[in-house]
Amino acid sequence: MATRKRASKSGPAAPGRMAVREITNWGEFHAIVAGPDYQNWAFRGQSNAEWPLYSSLSRYLRDYGVHPNAWAEQEARIGRIFRRKAHLFLDHVPADQDAFQWLALMQHHGAPTRLLDFTWSPFVAAFFALERATRDAAIWAVFVPAIWRTPPRFPRGPQPRAVEELSLRTPGAYETFYLRNTVPFVTSGEPMVMNKRLIAQSGTFVAPGVLDQPVEQILSGYPEPGATVAKFVLRTDLLRSDAMLALYTMNITNATLFPDIDGLARSMAYELEFHWAYNPRTMAVNPGYEP
Repeated sequence: MATRKRASKSGPAAPGRMAVREITNWGEFHAIVAGPDYQNWAFRGQSNAEWPLYSSLSRYLRDYGVHPNAWAEQEARIGRIFRRKAHLFLDHVPADQDAFQWLALMQHHGAPTRLLDFTWSPFVAAFFALERATRDAAIWAVFVPAIWRTPPRFPRGPQPRAVEELSLRTPGAYETFYLRNTVPFVTSGEPMVMNKRLIAQSGTFVAPGVLDQPVEQILSGYPEPGATVAKFVLRTDLLRSDAMLALYTMNITNATLFPDIDGLARSMAYELEFHWAYNPRTMAVNPGYEP
């Protein structure tokens, strides 16, 4: 188990800083997210609490030494390649100008993109955080209305006349405001046409305007970071067993979150930890199932 940095056990942070809270039992987390403080937030679970909120595209470019001056062109390049070839495997081909639909499709099939998967369900986020966690995990939360209140200013080029023009649904926004990688801002949303997984997971996306800063760093520069971004550090060794059982009884499994044969196969892993008649960890017989 990795050495832990103790997180604050207090409630939501003061407006001037990001909220960080350590969670030591499942009931505590359930009570917090079911209460009024985090209603209508979006959540993301990560199996390692030390991981920042980088997109898969940011991680790839950084990990494999692509020069920052090439990031914009390389991001645009893989988008062009995917669009030219994906039609061979698709029943429905998105419109060429629908950048959000193409990015979501790339993300769905494992291509690196600047999108980060979030969910409107804190319990779905908890599943993704804890399912394969072997050390302290994390659930990140962002308050979507707050991230849309701060329109960024671009030093050069066209300016958005309204913050809504930054939406990835807006034709040309991706090419104009994101590929330039010049201004740190964050947006969120879903494409107009949603796939089965996005629906099953109550999914949404968060998209950063730059690739060299994690989302939480960008949001820490917003006017009220304490009311915009929060982090729950989950003590995996203390709560995972109770949490996974609770999520299983809520029908939150890989089989339901990934409604296909791959999800069904992945769901078999937790079945190794569960049995209706006894506890496979302790071999204790469940009440009512004694011989």
